[in-house]
Formats: sequence, C-alpha cells, structure tokens
Amino acid sequence: MPRVLKFTRFSLRDFLVAAGPAALALVLTGILAYWLVDPSPPSTVTLATGQDNSAYQEFGRKYEAALAKSGIQVGLAPSMGSQDNLQRLQDDNSKVDIAFVQSGSTEHDAAQKQGLVSLGSLFTEPVWLFMRTQKAVGQLSQLHGMKINVGPEGSGVPGLFRRILSVNGIEPSALRLGDLENTPATVELLAGRIDGLVFSSAPDAPLIQMLLQTPGIKLFDFAQAEAYTRRFPFLTHVILPRGIVDLGRDLPPKDYHLIAPTATLVARADLHPALVNLFVQAAADIHGGAGWFQRRGEFPTASYTEIPVSPAAKKFYESGPPLLQRYLPFWVANFLERMWVVVVALGALILPLSRIIPPLYVWKVRSRVYRWYGQLRAVEQAVEDVPAERRREVFAAQLDRLNDIEERVNRISIPLSFADELYGLRSHINFVRRRIAELMGGEGPATPPP
Repeated sequence: MPRVLKFTRFSLRDFLVAAGPAALALVLTGILAYWLVDPSPPSTVTLATGQDNSAYQEFGRKYEAALAKSGIQVGLAPSMGSQDNLQRLQDDNSKVDIAFVQSGSTEHDAAQKQGLVSLGSLFTEPVWLFMRTQKAVGQLSQLHGMKINVGPEGSGVPGLFRRILSVNGIEPSALRLGDLENTPATVELLAGRIDGLVFSSAPDAPLIQMLLQTPGIKLFDFAQAEAYTRRFPFLTHVILPRGIVDLGRDLPPKDYHLIAPTATLVARADLHPALVNLFVQAAADIHGGAGWFQRRGEFPTASYTEIPVSPAAKKFYESGPPLLQRYLPFWVANFLERMWVVVVALGALILPLSRIIPPLYVWKVRSRVYRWYGQLRAVEQAVEDVPAERRREVFAAQLDRLNDIEERVNRISIPLSFADELYGLRSHINFVRRRIAELMGGEGPATPPP
C-alpha cells in the first residue's frame, strides 16, 4: 500500500515547495499591513483635566472608568485648566493626548495648523461670579475696587473675564484680580478676605454645588446675557431655574441668567480613530442625559466648537458607533475592522501569485524527471570517439552507469498526471542502452539491467 500511495494525482510535497515562499510572503505582507498600515490602538492614553474639585477633574474620573471597561487605561493629568491643557496639546514633548478645552480658547486656523481636532462639545460651563457683599451688584461696573479672584493664568477664566470686562468698558486695573486656584480661593471667599471669585465650570463641580447653598454668598445675575452672546459667538445664554438647587428651600430664589462657553474634548490629530470612537461613545453616555442647562441628547455635539471636528467623531455623530462595536467587545471589533487592510494587501499579491504558482508546481514535478536527462547525455558523450583498445572497458562502465540511473529512476515518486514523462524517460534509457550495444558490435551483448 505505501508503494501504491506514491502514485497520486497530486504531489503535496511539490506543491508546498512551490507555494511555500509565496505563502510566507503573503503571511509577512499581512502582518506588515496589519501593524504598519493601520497600527493597533495604544492601551494607554493621557487625559489632561483641571484643578482639584473642578468639573474637569470629576468628568476625567468618569472617562477613566468608562474606558477601563474596554481595556484602555486613561491616565489623568491635573492642570490649571483650559489654557494649560491647550498648551500641553501643542507641546510635542508633552505626553498629553487629549484634554478638556473651553470654547473661545483658540481659533479654527490656529487649531488646524497645530494639528488639533475636536471630539465634540460636551456641556456648557457657565461663568459663575460668586460674591460676598451686603449691597446688591447688578452690573459689572459696580465691581470697581473690589478684590475678585479669577484663577491662575493656565485656566481659561482670566482671559475670558478680561474680555467680559472690556466690552463693559472696564479696565482690569480697576479691580484687584487674584490668581488663586479654585479651592484656596473658595476658602478666602468664605473667610471674607476677598470680595468675589469667578468660575467657569459645569454645575457638577463640588465647589459650585457648595457655594450655591452657602448663606451669605450671592450669585451674579448676567441680565444682559443675550447681548454677550451676540458679541462673543462662542458664548451661549443659559438660565439657572428657580429652585433647581433645592426645591424645598427654594434655592435659588429666582431665575438667574448666565453666559456660558462650552467644554470641548480636544485631541491631537494623530490620536488613533478607535480611541476617538471610544471617547465619543463614553461622552454620549456621560453627557447625553438631561441637566440643569441641557435637554436629553443635546450633548455631546459637533456644534459649538471652533476647532475642526475629527472625521471619526463626525462619523459617530452622523451614524452612531461602528457596527461591530455595537455588538462585540472593543478589541475584537477593532481587530475585525482592521482586517480589511490585510485583505487589500493580500489581494494585491494573490492575483499575480495565482499565475506563478501553477507553472512553478509543474516545473518542480517535471524537474525530478528532467534532471536525469543530463545524466543520459553524459553517458552518450562518454561513449563517443572512444579508442578501440578502451571500448570494452568504457562501454561496460557506461552500461553499469545506465543500470544505476534506471534503478534510481524506478524509485521516483511522481503524480499520475505526469506518468507519461516518467515512462518516456525509461524508454530513453533503453534507447541509450541499445545504442551502446550497437556500438559494441561484436564485442558482446549489452548487459540487461538486474
């Protein structure tokens, strides 16, 4: 049976020899395409947040927990605020990949030049001016001479508040502006050592919640809020409804008009699209509900941002999350989505290789027969022009050589479809043997093969 199995219609060994290099090339090309053309997303990313007890810090923790479910580790980098975050994103030596940035912090052309993209607006963060004063303050012009804390320069509040003062015709030098961080500034306000402080934050911030319920602390009402939004397009007019803080105690006791920029999630343009999708999906879960200043589903959105929106984020806002990520774990879905790169790369090789491998296979099988024709030709050349005194010796040696060749040829395993070439070789061996016998003439018959 093993001897019979040598004769088959197809030679797997020859096929593997012929197709092996091509298969290896396909595998290497697929691996290179998978890792180089569309690399796997990193498993760690750094998010710049904000000051202690700020809304940015609170939301940063929520993003950290949300992405941890998909196996992505989010490192939180505390900062002074929006401007500090923007500078870190622009710094090539910084390890920050994504950050919270306040609208109005930069311009469209500048952001595009610096390689920044927006993942969408997340929420409004009103300008809160809390004051500790006995007299009612209805206009900003009444703040002359007061000590107002606007926060460190790294946050977006100092620049924003100066612009607000400028449209009111107030020079910053007319006030004593402080640069304390939010927590120590709140302590100073409660102790009566400053007259007021300015925040720009979502109402989720613990300090905002506390100050709204602290007796003796008053919130400034921007009665001209609509006019501010006409002067500054990145601002929106929002209303803090009466009783929203505590209905039982009727806090606040009236509607307050506020002006609000929006918080934007900004990333470097080279952030992996898969991570962009994860962050935007997390943003929809974290910020998509109803709040004090928004309706359900109003945020996140591609609107209210002067920074170009990432193509991956824009696609999410138009059609939702990628199809596979709706039903499969992140890493599985990402692997399958990236496989099209491998398919394209392999397709570019398979078509030409499909035309090369079959002839190569045929050549490999036939070469096992053809290489013996060289041996036959050598035998024929050996018996030509032999001196008479050496003919018997030379002819006998070449006949032995032919017998050896024929014995080896009989052991060749070859597919049945090429059997005619094997039998042709054997007949040619006999032909050379008869020719030698004819040349020997009367010197004796040819020795038959054993």
